[in-house]
Amino acid sequence: MYLRRFSVTDFRSWPEAELELDPGVTVLVGSNGAGKTNLVEGVGYLASLGSHRVTSDVPLIRRGAEQAVVRGEVHHHGRMLGVELEINSGKQNRARVNRSPVSRPRDVLGILRSVLFAPEDLALVRGDPSERRRFLDELLVARFPRYAGVRSDYDKVLRQRSALLKSAKPALRAGPRGRSRPRAEAPPADDLPDDLTTLEVWDGHLARTGAALLAGRRELVVALAPYAREAFAQVAPSSDPIGLDYRSSLGTDGVADLPSSAGDLEALLLARLADVRRQEIERGVCLVGPHRDELELALGEGPAKGYASHGESWAFALALRLASYRLLHADDVEPVLVLDDVFAELDATRRRALAGLVSGAEQVLVTAAVAEDVPRELDGARFHVGDRRVVREPDGGAA
Repeated sequence: MYLRRFSVTDFRSWPEAELELDPGVTVLVGSNGAGKTNLVEGVGYLASLGSHRVTSDVPLIRRGAEQAVVRGEVHHHGRMLGVELEINSGKQNRARVNRSPVSRPRDVLGILRSVLFAPEDLALVRGDPSERRRFLDELLVARFPRYAGVRSDYDKVLRQRSALLKSAKPALRAGPRGRSRPRAEAPPADDLPDDLTTLEVWDGHLARTGAALLAGRRELVVALAPYAREAFAQVAPSSDPIGLDYRSSLGTDGVADLPSSAGDLEALLLARLADVRRQEIERGVCLVGPHRDELELALGEGPAKGYASHGESWAFALALRLASYRLLHADDVEPVLVLDDVFAELDATRRRALAGLVSGAEQVLVTAAVAEDVPRELDGARFHVGDRRVVREPDGGAA
């Protein structure tokens, strides 16, 4: 799998840009602010329908434009597929494959797969749990695109159930017909106010969709962990070994204690929702489900967050991305590997280690402000980015 042709219109800072790409290494060189990251962000969007820099699509549309368009020709399992995505302001996005509309943008997922490592990835180690949950879910969708629907269904149920709890919090405390209820007393199912009689229905929806997502995450963490340990040992051989575990709001003791069956997980979620009903009523929020879970990262005997040095944190984040690439490769998928301005953040030893680990990938896209930051092992086609233009250097720009 590789990207043959890529273009954007009114995407971020680019009115228009187009690149003709080949398998192997392509390096985009340009000063900070020239738009290199915007281009590889577009590649990531083509693969995942999301950005590694923002959580909504609106900032992707160039200021003053009504829509942005991202296009790519993808060599996919021996055939060429054209993908076009319209990012619209104020209305639904649209997608086409070989110029034919598809019913939903997420129907294009899986045509192009990519793994992107960027400076923002330091948040995988040092940021909030939501960063690590997002990492898991995006990788899960990259492996199995059907999880895009699972994730969407869960998010919809969570919003509905959260809104129900929040809006009816006073009624829950008062009880039916305005009777005061002791603060510590949880309302039984048959004693709910009329506007909350659907709470148990939403419990069922949350348990069903949450169990499907949780089962996928569990399997993913088990599969990813050995690749991450191996990659970290290669890029940081002098550091303590790392570990990955999954801490669920079900109260289980790590990933090994989680059932693998979605049916068993659904039963556990339902039981846990019953246990925390009083707390949910008092706080007006959903306290149980994959949205409360945590991917735990360990360095040696302690948590990576707060204990890892700056260099170790970078190496850990890099190991997670390299592990993602290797896991997809083990699934017989060759993703496009994108390294966005990462060599400037690494010392010489880690630069060489990273270059050696990725040089054999089918397609690697690298951005750099300074050409000399890119190791010789990643010599290849080279483009200069600047003045709203992308120009390929005739000799490939080999250093």
